[in-house]
Amino acid sequence: MAVNIEVEKNANENAVNLIKRFTRRVQGSGILPRVRSIRYTERQPSKYVKKKRALKSIQNKEKITELIKMGKMVEKVGGRK
Repeated sequence: MAVNIEVEKNANENAVNLIKRFTRRVQGSGILPRVRSIRYTERQPSKYVKKKRALKSIQNKEKITELIKMGKMVEKVGGRK
């Protein structure tokens, strides 16, 4: 959604009034609420990225269980609250 807001200066209009008119036009178009709503949203990760992350997690779990079995790592007791 690309909306271009154009405001031309009238003959006897000063810069302050021009800016005020432009601001009102931008607020009326609804651009600002839309931009603010999508400001911090992240893209959904692709299937490839999800699969890669899952495989990495499985690999790490296997590595940790192997270290625990060899006695090089202590098993974590308890959980988060």
